[in-house]
Amino acid sequence: MDKQSFTRKYLPAARMAGELYGLNPVVILAQSAIETGWGESALATLYNNFFGLTGYGVTNAYWHGGKTDLDKPGGLLFRRYDQPENSFLDFARLITTVYKQAAAMSHYPAAYAREIAYSRYISEVNGDNREAYARTLESISRSLVPLVYNLNNECV
Repeated sequence: MDKQSFTRKYLPAARMAGELYGLNPVVILAQSAIETGWGESALATLYNNFFGLTGYGVTNAYWHGGKTDLDKPGGLLFRRYDQPENSFLDFARLITTVYKQAAAMSHYPAAYAREIAYSRYISEVNGDNREAYARTLESISRSLVPLVYNLNNECV
């Protein structure tokens, strides 16, 4: 999916989650773009998981306990959501409750990117490169601002 289609399709979910939890919808959308390859990952297309959230922890209003192993038995379990919006809401809930420092910086994408990249959210054990993640998140956030601005003006 191209950047404009992805933004048009998932901005409402990012906006809803951002408004409910006080987060910048641009960084939410940018992080979902990274985690899903612009909405193309199997986790997103088959299971509505737009952030790579693992299937551990207690259920909540957005995640009812469904899990998938992505057909790789013995690997990580990931959360399965009924609809994309629940993934965005669960992500925003997680960021504001567990990663409070990052949440407080969400309206400053560069600071948010650094904070989240060097938090427990990113796992170098899984091969993640923290510095590259921060740079990519900041870059995507910056590139989404004009698109989001234009889409917001279309809605007025």
